[in-house]
Amino acid sequence: MKQLKGALLFGQSGGPTSVINASAAGVLLEALDNELITEVYAAEHGIKGILEERLFDIRQEERHELELLKHTPSSAFGSVRYKLKDPNVDDTDYRRILEVFKKYNIRYFFYNGGNDSMDTCNKVSKFLQKAGYDCKIIGVPKTIDNDLYGTDHCPGFGSAARYVATTMMELYQDTHVYNTGLVTVVEIMGRNAGWLTAASALANLKGCGPDLIYLPEVPFDLDEFVEDVKRVASQKQGKVIVAISEGIKDKDGKYISEYATSLSRDSFGHAQLGGLAAFLANVINQKLNVKVRPIEFSLLQRCAAHIASKRDVEEAFMAGKMAVKYATSGYTDKMVCFVRDESSSDYKISYELLDLEKVANVEKKIPLEWIDIKNRNVTNEVIDYILPLIQGELDYPFEDGLPRFARLRKVLVQK
Repeated sequence: MKQLKGALLFGQSGGPTSVINASAAGVLLEALDNELITEVYAAEHGIKGILEERLFDIRQEERHELELLKHTPSSAFGSVRYKLKDPNVDDTDYRRILEVFKKYNIRYFFYNGGNDSMDTCNKVSKFLQKAGYDCKIIGVPKTIDNDLYGTDHCPGFGSAARYVATTMMELYQDTHVYNTGLVTVVEIMGRNAGWLTAASALANLKGCGPDLIYLPEVPFDLDEFVEDVKRVASQKQGKVIVAISEGIKDKDGKYISEYATSLSRDSFGHAQLGGLAAFLANVINQKLNVKVRPIEFSLLQRCAAHIASKRDVEEAFMAGKMAVKYATSGYTDKMVCFVRDESSSDYKISYELLDLEKVANVEKKIPLEWIDIKNRNVTNEVIDYILPLIQGELDYPFEDGLPRFARLRKVLVQK
């Protein structure tokens, strides 16, 4: 395979996670030590930063601060939701990207994100190939939704799953303090795939989990929901905890959130969800005349680095590191993926590659056979799948009793 010598460019895209910067650290630290890479840059706000020629010079950063990215949540270089048009319809952005790549001699490009980000990565890769510009392009996976096709799981999911399960256990303790009834409706992220909501079932291993779990893979019926809550309340002295995915839809494909208000959409056409728990809490209160408390985990579930899974952090870092190793070995037009060794009794994965075009815009959902539709729950297969991903305690850096996050200089390249 052909090896190239030139500059490396890294970008982040889509929703942040508590470990996306661990992948950034993996890419950047590996790149700084590679003799084939002449310069190391990071784009401000992903693909937009490339279009606007706002690139940070990573060689101006202290290595210690780059190491601290492993424990720093959110997207350190800024994220973006920007949809590139079909190049056959409008190739303006692509020609601009090529212009920037030529100007800075970018020969390695890594894009860190989820479904839409892999679509962007794929489009750029195909355009540069068609233009005859040599550049090794690798997608680095990321999403708490865990819905990327072709990888056993995604960096960011394990830590978010741990937050969901832990917080559910803590909520259980709080909601069982008084001897009066209380229905608690917990809204968890997940537009079309219910992996994160399913993780709430881990709390049931310790007897502190939800009574009812609703996932977007199964159509949601409002009347059946009310009856489910009524049934559980009669069995548990009025105490009910519901875990529900923000993206649940009715049998016609309409988001339940839309029952209450119209939803705005981003540049990729995705509905901006939220407010579901409050809507359902109001329905339960009116129908059953009981006390209801709606809780929306919202951004907390994706930025809680203090409770991150050590395994998730390490795997996210390795995903970035392996992307550089594969690219400098000559591979391109791929995404790093995790392959679990199903033949081993112990948890083991390998870091392999998958064609970008197979990943772009394809969602991985929970298998229907893993969903206990009758009892509004999930099966043991879900527990067996998720539990290894939340393992490990971090030696988390603190300063004055508070988290010590990376402090980057973010020096823009002048050229």
